[in-house]
Amino acid sequence: MVLTDIRQQFPILSRMVKGKPLVYFDNAATSQKPQQVIDALTHYYSFYNANIHRGIHTLAEEATMAYEATREAVRDFVGADATEEIIFTKGTTEAINLVAYTWGRQNITAGDEIIISGMEHHSNIVPWQILCEEKKAFLKVIPVTDEGELSIEAYKELLGSKTKLVAVVHVSNSLGTINHVNEIITAAHLVGAKVLIDGAQSAVHLDIDVQKMDCDFFAFSGHKVYGPTGVGVLYGKRELLEDMPVFQGGGEMIKDVTFEQTTYNDLPYKYEAGTPNIADTIALKTALDFITAVGKDKIRVHEANLLAYATAHLKTIPDLSIIGEAKDKAGLVSFVVKGIHPQDIGVLLDNMGIAVRTGHHCTQPLMKRFGIPGTVRASFAMYNQPEEIDVLITGLHKTIKMLT
Repeated sequence: MVLTDIRQQFPILSRMVKGKPLVYFDNAATSQKPQQVIDALTHYYSFYNANIHRGIHTLAEEATMAYEATREAVRDFVGADATEEIIFTKGTTEAINLVAYTWGRQNITAGDEIIISGMEHHSNIVPWQILCEEKKAFLKVIPVTDEGELSIEAYKELLGSKTKLVAVVHVSNSLGTINHVNEIITAAHLVGAKVLIDGAQSAVHLDIDVQKMDCDFFAFSGHKVYGPTGVGVLYGKRELLEDMPVFQGGGEMIKDVTFEQTTYNDLPYKYEAGTPNIADTIALKTALDFITAVGKDKIRVHEANLLAYATAHLKTIPDLSIIGEAKDKAGLVSFVVKGIHPQDIGVLLDNMGIAVRTGHHCTQPLMKRFGIPGTVRASFAMYNQPEEIDVLITGLHKTIKMLT
């Protein structure tokens, strides 16, 4: 097993919870932060805290340079052509809403169709429902198989001349399924539809190249890639971003303002109104650099080994069923235990210092598809170790015994 020494770089992993060493398996919700990221935040506030872009003094120039260095790091991280295609947002949710409220309102008309999948997070469902209701358009859903995979055959049957947008998750936050987005994108483009990829879970696990992928939009959140909360990214093809209307009005997104009219700024600032989340954006570069230094190839091998180890041991537990056994999965596993509510399991595991996620994971339609109220989800990161999975398995045995 690789990456055995990485834990010491994450200070929170040394704490105790309920008198037990912390076992953190809630990484799909948010990852922990290495000391470098924490230091980047404190360094900004300690030495060059200032507003960006408009100031001419030294602190403002240093802050601006650091902020824009993150944009270049993101461009490289996702394989975009230019920094103008990188828009900073609060997170994946805001990025998706930005597309819905700008490109969507401009391009979706009555009778048009938007396709999403049956495993989408609520943030990739609700904005399109709002848009469809407003525009009298229709929302179509790609079905999910019993194995937790998308039916590509059914998807292709949904596509047609009325399809204007396909918005799908790259990696399911509830099942871990890695969707075949290249095939999805190619098929959508054949009918003239645009494609948005929700990369909230994939950006940390998979190599991302938006140009090779040929997606029109790609969104992800900083806090799931070992970075701070409150900062995210929207990638969009330049020609689309240039043609889209503005999202919010205020400072920075303007070139010139009079009482008669306003001239909007160039990309990417056209979509970044007001003082942004400067400190967290700057620290995001440190997080991306950290991932690159460790190596995504090593991280993937490590997490795949953890997933295989956990899956094999979970299957030995009586009355436990894994929800979602796709052929291609990222490092998480969801499960239910017959006759026991997932929340009860989560509470008792927390008493043992084990942090898992329980509930519907903001994918209520997917839970309904499987006929369950929710699952227990254990999601893995580069700092997790097999010994922690052993603790989880032991904890599950004790929990099930207490609840039955």
